[in-house]
Amino acid sequence: MFYKVRVKDHIRVSPSHFGKELKQAIAAEVREKFTGYISKELGIVVDVIDVSDVGEGILIPGDGAPYYEATFTLMVFEPEMQEILPGKVKDIADFGAFVTMGPIDGMVHISQTMNDYVSYAKEKVLTGRDTGKVLKVDDKVVARIVAISYKDPNNPKFGLTMRGEGLGKEEWIEAADAPAPAKKGKEAKE
Repeated sequence: MFYKVRVKDHIRVSPSHFGKELKQAIAAEVREKFTGYISKELGIVVDVIDVSDVGEGILIPGDGAPYYEATFTLMVFEPEMQEILPGKVKDIADFGAFVTMGPIDGMVHISQTMNDYVSYAKEKVLTGRDTGKVLKVDDKVVARIVAISYKDPNNPKFGLTMRGEGLGKEEWIEAADAPAPAKKGKEAKE
């Protein structure tokens, strides 16, 4: 889920930004400092929406840049359990598929890719034995988050499933939503 978060912090404006309007310079510094920042409490910082308040600047001896107390709004992505997200298959291994879902990557275990016995081919393809469904790199998918781990705060892990109604490769979902063909002959009269 995406959220707007209001933050107050002291921002150092490097001399390379001195020619810019103050709020633009602070936004550039905040973007540099926070974009991609990950924390369990905040989520993943995607971008700076705006800089609303800027206090007086202070100089610290020995540093050639001023510091400003600023209030700014960040756009963050905080993945939630059971959240359903669209994504794209980034890679396939013998144990499952890696899926990019906006600012995060998740992993779908091979047993969670489809309701079928799944086999792996060296061409990085997962194939369902009975259904003939095929999953490969660059396929567009819809997956649900079933596990979130912040054990390594700089590299959180997300477990995904593509089993269930409305989940899986986009073509599989479209095929499941398509109306069933009309029955012919004797069966249609009964």
